[in-house]
Amino acid sequence: MSVVSGVTVTVPATTANLGPGFDCIGAALTLYNEFKFIRLEESGMIIHVTGVEAERVQTDESNLLYQAFLKLYQYIEQTPPSVKMEIRLGVPLARGLGSSATAIVGGLVGANQLAGAPLSQSQVMELAIAMEGHPDNVVPALLGGCRLAATSDTGWEICEVPWYGDIVPVVAIPDFELSTSKARRVLPTEVSRADAIFNTAHLGLLLRGLETGKGEWLRTALQDKLHQPYRKALIPGYDAVNIAAVAAGAYGMVISGAGPTLLALADTTQSQAVEMAMLTAWQEAGITANVRSLSLDTQGASSFHEG
Repeated sequence: MSVVSGVTVTVPATTANLGPGFDCIGAALTLYNEFKFIRLEESGMIIHVTGVEAERVQTDESNLLYQAFLKLYQYIEQTPPSVKMEIRLGVPLARGLGSSATAIVGGLVGANQLAGAPLSQSQVMELAIAMEGHPDNVVPALLGGCRLAATSDTGWEICEVPWYGDIVPVVAIPDFELSTSKARRVLPTEVSRADAIFNTAHLGLLLRGLETGKGEWLRTALQDKLHQPYRKALIPGYDAVNIAAVAAGAYGMVISGAGPTLLALADTTQSQAVEMAMLTAWQEAGITANVRSLSLDTQGASSFHEG
């Protein structure tokens, strides 16, 4: 078997939860991080980062991409090669768009390719979920599309969720951060039976709404009682942006992942108006935001190698 000298892995951003699908559903978006792995003849590890917020990424052994790279080699019980990693960032950090998931998936896929692909995609996925702790971001980052994940007796069952072609995800990314750990600390440890039933019903309706594009279903389905009522207080201007998005024609608005990015779903004919409304609402609250319409990424992590 020929030795692979270099691998480039591209991984999409993700939006998790989509309202009622807390910790179990996520979708890949057309925003990307790129990771290049180059074997070094001399011993050592080098990390070079470019792109948005590059100066904030750790370049020592604590780097999450490198940790994932090592994890795969530990799993296959091989000594990891010396490597140079070039990171090109397109996904903003700590904004609820799965930046950590891109690093985990990128590191595992890159290591697997350099090692000659000893692991299947499902094995890589299991490692990614174990590292992240939940499947909602890493699964669509690896596989693409919108995915629902459920535990089974033997591991995970992954279901592709059909996404109606005219549904546009509009992301409003503010210029402040919200850590996942902080967003989790505000959540209650127990919920009422009524709230559990509410979310079960709304997740079922969400799946049908995404498949059919039926606006009445989506407007109801995006509601949630497990995490968003508690987290929205951590996001200044949330209510104003929500009101503006819906008034401009969005089916509804949710917190993307742990936030603070806000995600609206809109029809293709309304997406530009929704963009402008969300941007203006946050500007009026004194917050600068990058608002853009994206598409569903259907490919997931992709790689090509040299040698």
